[in-house]
Amino acid sequence: MLSKEEGRRLKKGGGKKRTHSGKDGGEGGAEKKRRGGEEGPKSQGDGGKKRLDALSVGYFRRVGERLGEGFEDDEEREMFVENVLMEVKGKASVVATDQTGSITLQRLLLLSSPDQVGGVLAELGGESGSELKAVSCDRCGGHVVESALRQASRWMESSQRDPSSTTEEEEEEDSSGVLEAQVLSLSQVVRDNSSEFIGHVYGSHVVRTLLHVLAGCIGPPRTEARAGAKERNIAPQLTDFEIPTSFWYELKSLTETLMENINLSVTDAVASAVFQTMLTVSHRKRPKLCKQLLRRTMEYLTSRSAAPGVSPLLVFLKDQASSRLIETVIQLSPKSLLCDLYKNHLKGHVVNLALHPIANFPIQRLTAALAKYKLFPRFFDELVQGVEAILAAGHMGVIVQLAESCAESGEKQDEMMQCLLCAFHCAEPGSRHDTCLPLFMSLLTYDVYYHSDTAEGAVNTEVPLTSICYHGSRLVQALAKFKERSLLLSSLRTLSPADLLRMASDSAGSHVLQALITTSSDKGRGKILKRLEGQYVQMACSRVGSRVLEATWNCASVSQRQNIAQELVPSESQLRSDQFARHVWAKFALSHFVLRRAHWQEIQTGESKKRKLFSDILE
Repeated sequence: MLSKEEGRRLKKGGGKKRTHSGKDGGEGGAEKKRRGGEEGPKSQGDGGKKRLDALSVGYFRRVGERLGEGFEDDEEREMFVENVLMEVKGKASVVATDQTGSITLQRLLLLSSPDQVGGVLAELGGESGSELKAVSCDRCGGHVVESALRQASRWMESSQRDPSSTTEEEEEEDSSGVLEAQVLSLSQVVRDNSSEFIGHVYGSHVVRTLLHVLAGCIGPPRTEARAGAKERNIAPQLTDFEIPTSFWYELKSLTETLMENINLSVTDAVASAVFQTMLTVSHRKRPKLCKQLLRRTMEYLTSRSAAPGVSPLLVFLKDQASSRLIETVIQLSPKSLLCDLYKNHLKGHVVNLALHPIANFPIQRLTAALAKYKLFPRFFDELVQGVEAILAAGHMGVIVQLAESCAESGEKQDEMMQCLLCAFHCAEPGSRHDTCLPLFMSLLTYDVYYHSDTAEGAVNTEVPLTSICYHGSRLVQALAKFKERSLLLSSLRTLSPADLLRMASDSAGSHVLQALITTSSDKGRGKILKRLEGQYVQMACSRVGSRVLEATWNCASVSQRQNIAQELVPSESQLRSDQFARHVWAKFALSHFVLRRAHWQEIQTGESKKRKLFSDILE
């Protein structure tokens, strides 16, 4: 299978590469096992689909290994890519739908020129381009098509080549753009088979990538975009690129075709994701088109039949597939659409929706979206009636978002705080106000936290801070942005130094302590730091606590910094040998503090003045 030139390329560079070649060339027992392992699953449900032979699988495995070794220069890389693509020619579909061939081909496309990528897509599509459907809807082939589409962001490379090195025939061919033509061809195939594509578990991803490319914005590849569980709700960062004029018109045509199948978006989670992508990319690149799509989507959703006097949206909001689409619509909608949504469809049902295990998520998005508008106080007045029930249901995202919207809008902050005090059973008597911070952070009522089943006088309020949860931390961080924070600060000052250290060393509690310290006045910050005295060394030696200490240092006055430094310096050996504290020692310039204190103080004073100057300018 290897050409002479390719064989020389794979072997070039020493024994290591020859060893790889020798291992695969012999077709030994290990290779047969691998081959059997790869072909086994394909025999199930494959029908008569062609598959790569064992020699070809070994070849593309070696190509993948060679790609991982890198190239000395561009010429070597270009020659290697050209030689491998020659081997792919004539059997691109078979290579793309093989697991080993697919992975190697995806990596190869990243190094190919736009014209070469267009050539691969042309072969995958056949003479009419219709074969792209089968490849796009294949478990392995879909990834290859996506990878090829993503290279359209480099389509300008071919048009920016040196004119002197281009012949007349090449100029005529490049004037339309090989890759551009193939992207348009794929879009036509998708439009001809739109219902099958958007409902297909693999083909739908190709459609979503196609929408990004036609709009002129691309995100990270799917294999790289999968972050940890903590970041699963974070939208991927998109990169804009210039598109040819034809893509501008094709996006309009494709969205028109997709809207003809909008009925699938409310019944199929896979199709729903395609419509979410369509709305997101059009909002970013084609705002006018997005407004039309949003209006038509809402018209469809609100026109379905439901019980007399009941909006069909109340049904769709409780469905897994359609609720995700409605979330996207809410996030992207203009003011008029949001007001219509609330006034004509959701008013009077907000609390019930917030209590629903699925519908509470769109309510969170609506709460966030309305924070910018005058309608928010009316919406708040309705939702706040069910805060205690929502807390009991465990839908803390709704409560956190309501607090964040109050902070953003500057409205209903006192009412929100009073409502939380009542919900956590610490509103009356007034002496319970000082217990609000640990209750909010742990999301436990006063009775549960302090085991208060007896008369008030028998309650033990010296319970150590033990549980701080994620949503509790988020809630207090939102409350820390309120204009009136005296209740939180008073409660913080009642905590023991040991509890403050636990907060500083806790992954969730540290954000609370940092927010309260950095948003306080110099006088209020001084009172908190007074309670922290004696804990700075332990904070510096903590992975999380050291971050809090650095944030505190950045907003502290010169006298407060001096107090922190004086406590840290006697533990020099411990701090300089600790993996976290050594960074604190360096950033605080504590060696300078020990040897040249007057000069250190002069530098800190200068930094303090600069910080104050910039804060005044920003305000």
